[in-house]
Amino acid sequence: MNEANVVELLLVEDNPQDLELALRALRKANLANRIHVARDGAEALEFIFCEGAFAARHLADGPKVVLLDLKLPKIDGLEVLKRLKGDPRTALLPVVVLTSSREQSDLVESYRLGVNSYIVKPVNFERFAAAVRDLGMYWLLLNQAPDTAG
Repeated sequence: MNEANVVELLLVEDNPQDLELALRALRKANLANRIHVARDGAEALEFIFCEGAFAARHLADGPKVVLLDLKLPKIDGLEVLKRLKGDPRTALLPVVVLTSSREQSDLVESYRLGVNSYIVKPVNFERFAAAVRDLGMYWLLLNQAPDTAG
């Protein structure tokens, strides 16, 4: 594992306003050191599985947690979740869906596929920033995850 290349959080978000607000909230909580942003599902999968533009990365340098929007271009969030949880190399990686979708079918399918948490984005910007900050604090500082590098 190369400490310089380690990414602690993968933020998969295509909405520029939500992305900027999330990054601002994470920076304010001093959690923005090692974040990678993917703006669509295809980029997220390439990043995690070290393919395409990210072929030089190592899987062991991957994120501690993925914050995943569901409504994404190219490959939607449910398909990203399905691939992550279906691959033994990434099955234990915590994935938090952070979406505007209140659809019961999305909620049920996310949990069926193995999501660790499902959060509907608050419409209020201050609440959204607080939710992202709290997610970062929990998953990066408090949560105990199994060692998946071995």
